[in-house]
This record gives sequence, C-alpha cells and structure tokens, in this order.
Amino acid sequence: MRSLPLTFCAAAAVAAIALPAPVALAAHTAPAGNDDRGSVSVTPSTIAPGGEVELRTDVCGKGRSAKGNSDAFVSEVHFAPADGKGIFAEARIRSDAEPRSYDVWVTCKDGKGKATGSLTVMHHSRPSPVAPVRAGGGGTATLADQAAQSDGPGTRHAVTGLVLAAVAAVAVAFRSVRRRRPATD
Repeated sequence: MRSLPLTFCAAAAVAAIALPAPVALAAHTAPAGNDDRGSVSVTPSTIAPGGEVELRTDVCGKGRSAKGNSDAFVSEVHFAPADGKGIFAEARIRSDAEPRSYDVWVTCKDGKGKATGSLTVMHHSRPSPVAPVRAGGGGTATLADQAAQSDGPGTRHAVTGLVLAAVAAVAVAFRSVRRRRPATD
C-alpha cells in the first residue's frame, strides 16, 4: 500500500533533478547573438595603480577575439582564446589612476556581443620594515629601531670577553709548557 506513494515521490525527485540539466546546458552553449550582453571577470577586482589585472569573459564564445577598454587601463587590451572556454586578456592599470571604481567594456570583434564589468583602484601603502630583521641583514631597514642601536655591547660584555680570552691564553700556555717537558720514567 505504501509503495505507490513512494514510487511517485521517487519519480518526482528524478524528474526534478534530470529535466533541468539539459535545459541548463542548452542555455549555456547558445551562440552569441547581436544583443548578447555578458559580464567581465576582473581579477583582482581591487588593484593599486601600476598593477596588472586579468580579464575573462565568455560572451564572445570560444575561439573568438575581442577588445576591451577602461579609463583605468594604460591602453586598449586585446582578448584571445583562453584555456577552456571564453576569452582572456591582461591589462595594466595607469600609474596616475585616481582611487575610485572604473567600468570595463568588452566588445567582440565581429560585433556580436558586449560585456561589462568593473574594478576598483585603491592606493595601497607599501609595507616597510620599521626595525632591522632579527635574522641578519645588517640593519637594512629604513627606520631602524632606536633601542636596538642604543643597546650595544657594554662594559659587562667587554669584561666577559677579556676573561674568556685570558682563560684561553692560560690554557694554551699550560699545554705548551706541558708538551715541552720531557717525560720521566
């Protein structure tokens, strides 16, 4: 008695899973038309002036080319086929770009597709060491730690060094004298 509702539930679950898959695949592989609009993936989406970004889009389809532009770019970029699907380009950000959001436009070379995206230019302060590295380097930091410069070897270290040198000298002298003495049997 309970097998009939269980069968209908199982059939409904299979239909819900299996039917949308071909529709999704068909919609994703449709050729680009005149009105096709897509998006541009910009990596990284936040960049400092003078940096480089990677641009990817699939609005033009695989194997086609496009050109892209933005007020933040040094020059127009040309897209080429990417591994997998879509097209790919690299763009350099102007060194004098103001910190704000910029639009990115991509137009397929055959005129059958356009894509838009955005990127944000931010002035990043470059991290700089404020003290010498404790692993050597000879104090190459620009703003050396004042405490490290003032705490150098003092009188205590000098006395310790002199005592160790005296002990070493006495040990060497003692061994020299001992070797020169003839052995008595």
